[in-house]
Amino acid sequence: MIEIELDGKKVEVAEGSMIMHAADNAGTYIPHFCYHKKLSIAANCRMCLVDVEKAPKPMPACATPVTQGMIVRTKSPKALQAQKGVMEFLLINHPLDCPICDQGGECQLQDLAVGYGASSTRYDEEKRVVFHKNVGPLISMEEMSRCIHCTRCVRFGQEVAGVMELGMIHRGEHSEITTIAGETIDSELSGNMIDVCPVGALTSKPFRYSARTWELSRRKSVSPHDSTGTNLIVQVKANQVMRVLPLENEDVNECWIADRDRFSYEALNGTDRLTAPMIKQGGAWKTVDWSTALEYVSRGLTQISVDHGARSIGALASATSTVEELHLLAKLVRGLGSDNIDHRLRHADFTATKGVRWLGTTIASLSNLQRVLVVGSFLRKDHPLFAQRIRQAARKGAQVHSLNAAHDDWLMPMASQTSVAPSGWLQALADIAAAIGATTGASAPLAGEATDTAKSIAASLLGGERKAVLLGNAAAQHPQAEALLAVAHWIGAQTGASVGHLTEAANTVGAQLVGAWPENGGMNAAAMLDGPALKACLLLNVEPALDAANAAAANAAMQAAEMVVVMTPFKNVAHDVADVLLPVAPFTETSGTFVNAEGRVQGFHGVVRGLGETRPAWKVLRVLGNLLELEGFDFETSEEVRAEALGDVTTIAARLGAKGASNATAKPAPAGFERIADVSIYSTDALVRRATSLQLTADARAPQASLPTALWAQLGLSDGDKVRISQGSASAILPARVDATLAPTAVRVPAGHPDTAALGAMFGALTVERA
Repeated sequence: MIEIELDGKKVEVAEGSMIMHAADNAGTYIPHFCYHKKLSIAANCRMCLVDVEKAPKPMPACATPVTQGMIVRTKSPKALQAQKGVMEFLLINHPLDCPICDQGGECQLQDLAVGYGASSTRYDEEKRVVFHKNVGPLISMEEMSRCIHCTRCVRFGQEVAGVMELGMIHRGEHSEITTIAGETIDSELSGNMIDVCPVGALTSKPFRYSARTWELSRRKSVSPHDSTGTNLIVQVKANQVMRVLPLENEDVNECWIADRDRFSYEALNGTDRLTAPMIKQGGAWKTVDWSTALEYVSRGLTQISVDHGARSIGALASATSTVEELHLLAKLVRGLGSDNIDHRLRHADFTATKGVRWLGTTIASLSNLQRVLVVGSFLRKDHPLFAQRIRQAARKGAQVHSLNAAHDDWLMPMASQTSVAPSGWLQALADIAAAIGATTGASAPLAGEATDTAKSIAASLLGGERKAVLLGNAAAQHPQAEALLAVAHWIGAQTGASVGHLTEAANTVGAQLVGAWPENGGMNAAAMLDGPALKACLLLNVEPALDAANAAAANAAMQAAEMVVVMTPFKNVAHDVADVLLPVAPFTETSGTFVNAEGRVQGFHGVVRGLGETRPAWKVLRVLGNLLELEGFDFETSEEVRAEALGDVTTIAARLGAKGASNATAKPAPAGFERIADVSIYSTDALVRRATSLQLTADARAPQASLPTALWAQLGLSDGDKVRISQGSASAILPARVDATLAPTAVRVPAGHPDTAALGAMFGALTVERA
């Protein structure tokens, strides 16, 4: 540690730190624009000039290393004069449009100009003009004349998002920030550029001109999308969500959020919202009151239980639902005498599990891994903030290995990328285990061949100190998911790596903790959706045709059921198969709890009143339980439900620690081509599917069929051609593209989209022909 004197106070700071870091530690504010604690030092703006004793001129605090005994003054006449000079320079060309600027009220330049700017300018020349740019539906670059060239947005792209989409071109007064990698900004983290911009150059296009910042109430919440459990600030005006920003939490999301966390709020205010209960009578929808709707459901469930038995009743829930909602749904179904409850709609392996499938380590530790093997994950789009942390680890030298059927660009240095058809993933892991066993002398759980690739990955995992084996969404949804986990645990035990699932949704871990899956011989999601056994189905935040592993079978099962009750915030969810639509609250209109991938329990409150007749789902289920005369549904608050659902939250860490002990058994590969199905980042749940701006992005384009190079050549395809994808009697015609990273027998066909909803299983065999 080095000791310096800062404004007359002794401050200790680590060797190699800058004066700015010392000031942060001492709680001393130094004005700045280009400096950001999460980005590299650029020293562009010079606003942080300070007076360093014996230095011939003021020095930039962000780029001046501390030395033993250094004396720094941040408020001396010399420092203040320098800072005011820089402010005058910055304002020479800055437009005087604060009254109409979206950044007004939260603008760093505006704030610092009050303290360091003059009351008038010495310059009367014309200000320069920078023409606006259209960079997509999320970020507005309409007023780039405001840019002060701090390059925060450029550095964010390079260092955090992993792609330099913005850059500075030209020099001097002709300098400007513009797109350099393409015409639009397409990163899944792009909205953070709005937050880091210290002026009004980059603003939110959906929020633009809709409210002034001082009109907004700020309320805390938690993201309902992926398993990060991102902390949010939801800004509200007139009982309407107007904007979503990150709430800093170093252990979870740092100071970043993904674009789907930021912009999905548009769906909350859309015309597609269901605002009153509806019942289908004679093929036509009729709006009714809550009493009528719930009594109708109660009578229907009772009658079906009498006619077909309680085991003909089932419930399917999305893991974007809260702990409280999932607990009461499971309790209601079991109270009726059924055990048909599941949240694993996209899974293909339902082997009985021991313990909870979770991350296996802390989220924060991902940033400091030295070795990581990721199996079956479209990491960037499935888990943007986890990808960002692993990217930081890779920048520090971590060796990152990926095993999948196709490989997108993760925007980080990769030690290896192994492309194997889904049926070969288990064997590929077994080969890695065999290579590890050959080194350690341990007996591998499956017969494998220590190939050169396997040896390379094994040697990597046996080195280093901090390491992890992470199973992605596709690995969890795989037909051999439990066997993959068993081999991964063996590899982890031999190499000292943590092992875990990245987990699919905001509350996947919570759904397991509250038992939202069959526990006593009930039907799992596949059994409920693949046959005619289900006579009554309760759907909670589920769209069967878009959320199920086999969309065609799920739609047929719902058509065959006598009663389908859909609890949803949106009126067109399962509209064609539903008999009752109940308007339940999205996460902004209810209190609840999510348990993220690392097992962190995070509660939140509703930030606005329910729209129309919308009610929290936990209250709807409580009243329905009372109407059915079931015991244990007398709750007054969601906190009471959570207490019953999770019990002592201090024991959750111990409950997460249990590991499965399944045997790994290889299965024969299907003949022909195998489907590998990713779910687009903006198709994962009902909210993002209805967020207008997100649906205009590059990531929301209509799905394409990606073909391996040999198949592309065999079919004689050219750019713009289409192919017919067939699974059994179902087929879809899609635009085709060639993907050189695909395994030779794999074809990538996305799921969760209306264009592919007619197809079968996500990992099923398929045929491809030129359309």
